[in-house]
Amino acid sequence: MGKWFGVSVVVILLDQMTKYLAEAKLIYAEPMAVLPSFNLTLLYNRGAAFSFLSDAGGWQRWFFVTVSFLASVALVIWLRKLKPEQWQLALALSLVLGGAVGNLIDRLWLGHVVDFIQIYYRDFYWPAFNIADSAITVGAILLLWDGLFLQRKDN
Repeated sequence: MGKWFGVSVVVILLDQMTKYLAEAKLIYAEPMAVLPSFNLTLLYNRGAAFSFLSDAGGWQRWFFVTVSFLASVALVIWLRKLKPEQWQLALALSLVLGGAVGNLIDRLWLGHVVDFIQIYYRDFYWPAFNIADSAITVGAILLLWDGLFLQRKDN
């Protein structure tokens, strides 16, 4: 049980440290090429995924804070109810929890989420993201995998 919260804490710490470094070392909206098709670019997202509601006037900050907080509480409750043999599900939930809390911290302290990873191909740029977003994505994929392919004794 505790190790799964440890995974979440590691995600939160990595996320917050990399965001701190991005803000300290990068110039806002000025890409720094790292590899072909990969830049570091400091951007702020006041909305949700893909900047959804980013220009909604400010109310979205507290809406997303509330949603993130409630989702985090639900994830903690779900994690606490898992059996030891459900480690794949626990890993998935821990990653999602860590990512949700990482972005929640940004929204509470800064009013926006700090993004800095930019992937592109020719003229197609994927929306910038961060470590928290990556953890949420990997956790969601693992949740799908767990739900679709892993058999449970209790089913």
